[in-house]
Amino acid sequence: MLTKLVFLVILSLASRCLTEEVTVSVKGVTSIANTDDNFVCATLDWWPINKCNYDQCPWGKAGLFSLDLKNKILSNAIKAFKPMRIRIGGSLQDQILYDVGKGVKHCHSFKKRKEGLFGFSKGCLHMDRWDQINGLMNETGAMVTFGLNALYGRKKSKSDDTLWVGNWNAQNARDLMSYTVSKGYKIDSYELGNELCASGVSAKVTAEQYAKDIVQLKNVVKELHPDPSSQPKVLGPAGFFDKKWFSTFLENSGQDVVDGLTHHIYNLGPGNDPSLIDKVQDPFYLSQIAQTFEDISDIVKNFGPWSGAWVGESGGAYNSGGKDVSRTFVNGFWYLDQLGMSSTFNHKVYCRQALIGGNYALLNTTTFIPNPDYYGALMWHRLMGKNVLSATHNGSPYLRAYSHCSRDKPGITLLLINLSNSTTFDVSVANNENLYPDNIKCNGGMQREEYHLTPEGGNLQSDVLLLNGTPLKLTESLDIPSINPELVDASSPIKVSPDSIVFVTLKGFNAPACA
Repeated sequence: MLTKLVFLVILSLASRCLTEEVTVSVKGVTSIANTDDNFVCATLDWWPINKCNYDQCPWGKAGLFSLDLKNKILSNAIKAFKPMRIRIGGSLQDQILYDVGKGVKHCHSFKKRKEGLFGFSKGCLHMDRWDQINGLMNETGAMVTFGLNALYGRKKSKSDDTLWVGNWNAQNARDLMSYTVSKGYKIDSYELGNELCASGVSAKVTAEQYAKDIVQLKNVVKELHPDPSSQPKVLGPAGFFDKKWFSTFLENSGQDVVDGLTHHIYNLGPGNDPSLIDKVQDPFYLSQIAQTFEDISDIVKNFGPWSGAWVGESGGAYNSGGKDVSRTFVNGFWYLDQLGMSSTFNHKVYCRQALIGGNYALLNTTTFIPNPDYYGALMWHRLMGKNVLSATHNGSPYLRAYSHCSRDKPGITLLLINLSNSTTFDVSVANNENLYPDNIKCNGGMQREEYHLTPEGGNLQSDVLLLNGTPLKLTESLDIPSINPELVDASSPIKVSPDSIVFVTLKGFNAPACA
């Protein structure tokens, strides 16, 4: 009996300590896709304090009308990206009036209203608050995408309660944009409306009408910014993908109008789904969204090659995210996998909902202290260049592998995600040019840089991230901590522990695509 018990204990321990040797083959001859230099993006939203879901109100004072724009941690978190791309917008943007010019007579704050879109009345952006927002953006060097109200001037259809008809009235947006130019504020891009495409969320506009409106926006941008070198980009439609709607929109808007085709991703379902934590660890579930990325990429190729695919907003789980999942270490499996996957399908930008606010924020909504995904985003931004390389292996599907040319240094950087809670992967890297066994391991005799990310105490739902075993915490002066690699002999395999994420930089990897 005792012998059997000992055997079962040993068997149980062994099952938790499995090791699998895997060779990841990286094709360094040519790139398979390209991202923008500033691929990583985060959003700031308009939600008021009383935005609530599932008997909780997780936005607090993180909406743009109440956010502490002078918070030092917030400023330092943005500055660390040098620069960070920020999208200002969200569900309520199509109800916001701009208190500038002569067109708006009544401009009031958001109020709860049953008959209003998303349960709120129209809101008002006063120019003193716009000045304050731009003060933060200018101070931190952020690249700003601003989402405009696309319902201004329209009326609800009499035959369809969610369809809005008539031409977009650009006057209020034009007045805001003109004021912005007069103040010298820099806007990288303007986006028209939020989630109005196809069946919409709370409202919708036909593809033909939206195309007509975005042409009007492009003309306003050209008028106010006559120098093409400093002209803000025009983005749309900022909603969920529908093949027919998106292709019709691009066909009707015409050449060189839409610079970024933006779509939204909330592929994890509702934030209160009890299986949310299982979804983010399931490689088969995570891969389901690949078809959407491919379809968007194909539509750009076929109907708008002058444009580029953007994920304009993605929080994983909708309705403000999952309370005990979206802000913790385990969410990084989904998030970093999304960055890796979307980049292989030639997406230029990926905007995470949200920088702050809700349960899915990169920064804690009340303390502003960075959550684990903030550091994942920062490491991607600092390590992964814009040239995307093919990275494949024949091992377990629980090992996800992505590779890019390194950013600002020679060689390549790998992202390895171990979704298994029991298997360690010993990873060797092969240059796809060299298919002979003697040449499998690259960089012999050199050192590589490794960044191993794990949760504090092994708790997947911890909001403290360990880098190479050390907690990442703000400095005494509230600065983002240094992110330093561990130097490892490159002739040895990369050890990817269970439930961990690893960035690896191989400076000596021969990749002509990165030259």
